[in-house]
Amino acid sequence: MIAFHEVEMKQARVPTDAEFKRVMAVVAQTKHAGRNRMAFMLSYLAGLRVGEIASLKVGDVIDGDGDAREQLRLSAEVTKGGHARVVFLSERLRKEIRRYRQDKGFSVIAVADPLLVTQKRTAFSANTLCQLMGQLYRQAGLEGATSHSGRRWFITRLAHSQAVSAKVIMELAGHRNLSTTQRYIDVRDDLKRAAVELL
Repeated sequence: MIAFHEVEMKQARVPTDAEFKRVMAVVAQTKHAGRNRMAFMLSYLAGLRVGEIASLKVGDVIDGDGDAREQLRLSAEVTKGGHARVVFLSERLRKEIRRYRQDKGFSVIAVADPLLVTQKRTAFSANTLCQLMGQLYRQAGLEGATSHSGRRWFITRLAHSQAVSAKVIMELAGHRNLSTTQRYIDVRDDLKRAAVELL
């Protein structure tokens, strides 16, 4: 189910803060703005792979009381490598989920329904969601950005935070090896400049 997008020879572009805002501005103008924003936020704020996002059900992110969960569980069937994992949801992401639920009016009995649906009211596949995200990046003028850009942004942000250990980042990314996580980290001149200023 999770497939080809994960093994990209050329790494996806990691947007800057300004570029991320530009993408969100484009998303806000789309017909399905709430759904599209939710897809991007799950990528950027939870580091989920596109296939993992496409597989989510309402009940994965919304509990029986109708509130956003603090964590979600991804089954082995939907993760790359077939390893189940727990994804912790930040308060920022939980606010996004609450807003999305309010916009969509999800009922707590809709737990088995897809979280994100296409115009035809069916669940996204990894491929169709990948295409949608790629199209929105292109509309925002971000050449080289793909459905994997948010995941790389998530890992890069954590890596450049002084408070997060490499092991924690590896676990949050759902990687089995630290070397895999290291390949996701983007290093730009502004980050190197800020690093030497710590001395």
